[in-house]
Formats: sequence, C-alpha cells, structure tokens
Amino acid sequence: MSAQLKNFLDIATEAVLAAGGVLQSYWGKLEEINEKGRSGDLITAADKAAEAVILDVLQRHVPDHGLLAEESGKQGSQTSRYLWAIDPLDGTTNYAHQYPLFSASVGLLIDGIPQVGAVFVPAQNELFRAAKGIEATLNRQPIRVSSTDKLEKSLLVTGFAYDRRETLDNNYAEFCHFTHLTQGVRRGGSAAVDLAYVACGRLDGYWERGLSPWDITAGTVLVEAAGGKVTAYDGSPVDIFSGRLVAANRQLHPALIQELAQVEPLPDRIWQKSKDK
Repeated sequence: MSAQLKNFLDIATEAVLAAGGVLQSYWGKLEEINEKGRSGDLITAADKAAEAVILDVLQRHVPDHGLLAEESGKQGSQTSRYLWAIDPLDGTTNYAHQYPLFSASVGLLIDGIPQVGAVFVPAQNELFRAAKGIEATLNRQPIRVSSTDKLEKSLLVTGFAYDRRETLDNNYAEFCHFTHLTQGVRRGGSAAVDLAYVACGRLDGYWERGLSPWDITAGTVLVEAAGGKVTAYDGSPVDIFSGRLVAANRQLHPALIQELAQVEPLPDRIWQKSKDK
C-alpha cells in the first residue's frame, strides 16, 4: 500500500502545484467577486480555474475514483472506496482582498479515512505533503508538530463558519475562552493552512466547526503524519464529514478537549443585540 500511497501523493502534489500556478496568475487581477448565497461565502474566477486544473490532473491519473470538489460537488465514481476532497482555493476571502494567506488543498479518503494530503501555499511558495506511513514534509524537508505541553505557553488558531450570524454555536465563546488561557489565538482564514501550520509546529493547536471535507482532509493527514492528533470535539475519532475537529500535538490535545467541553455559548441577550444591528 505504501507504494500506492506514494503514487497518490505524487498525484495530489501535481494537482496542488498546478492549482497554485493558476492562483498566482490571477493574483491581484480579479475582475469580479461573487457570493455563493451566504454572506461572506465568496467565489471568483480563480476558484473555478484552479479547480478545473485539479480535476484535469485527477481525471487523467485516477479516472475511476470519486471526486468531491468545493465548487462542482461530486464527480466520478460514487461507489469507489477512493474519494478525493478538493479545495482549489481555501481562503477565498483572503485572496479576494489580496491578503496573502490562502492555499490549494487536495486530500484522499480511502474507505472514508484521510490517507493522503497535499497543501500548497502559493504566496509563501510552501508545499506541505504527507500520506499514511509517509512522513510529513515542508518543501521536501521533514516536519513535526510542536512540543508545547501547556495551554499558557501555546499559540492556537481557529476560524468562524459562514453561518456564524445565525447560530449561537458560532465559536465566539470558544475564541474568547482560549484567548484568556493561551499566548494567543489566531484566525488565519484557511483551514488547510491552519492544519499545515500545526503540522510544522508554527501553531500548537487548532479547533473549528462548520467545515467541509475539502477544507480538512489533506490537513488532517499532515498533522497525523507529523506526530499530532486529530479528533472530534469530545476526543472520539474524527468524522471528516461532521464539520468540526480538534488538532494539536499529543501533549496539548487533552487540554484543548477538556477546555472545549467547559465553554458555554454567549448569552442570548448579547447575541440578539448583535443580530438586531
């Protein structure tokens, strides 16, 4: 299987690098930015063009596999045990504002389990890749998660889903909670980059809700291959389709799980005021 996974990893790498080239070509040249229907959920010509080149790579190499792409949905075989999760531009809002933190991400689920992941961050020219049984690397050099073992010494990262204006389960309370307990909490705007940064030790932990499989499949592989742990909020095995996860090094992970369980949503009266404005 390792030889097969190495081949799949090379395919994922080819795909994200091709997408990265497209994203670089559109950088600063967007003529139109649209919303998909939810406020803040943007799509651009760069998203579409980058996805097209990824799909082309995958359809040439693995035409009998299933594909799940952010912009075009399900394609290919719906019965294959192989499902590629594709995010051609993770961090579209950043990209649209020329804020240089975005990525192309391609991951492979085998029997529903993340097994292969490649994330390319064009603005920094950084390629993260890993597979089950194959070490995680950054620009072909091995990476490991951090050794931080206390929350008060940690730097965390998170994000906020597009439905944050409509639900009390919006991660605001969790953000405030961890901000008080740590050296800081960052909001990067690209889940794939957040997970890649946990994998290489720049960040110590990450949690988020409201995610899609294409956001986190590749990054989950990176963190686990780099020695970290990825689970559901309650510490159980992560369901990549559940929309939420916790990722950290193994020393810090239990503390994140424990603290998340103690957080209560913001009071209704505060939330109602913000909704009424």
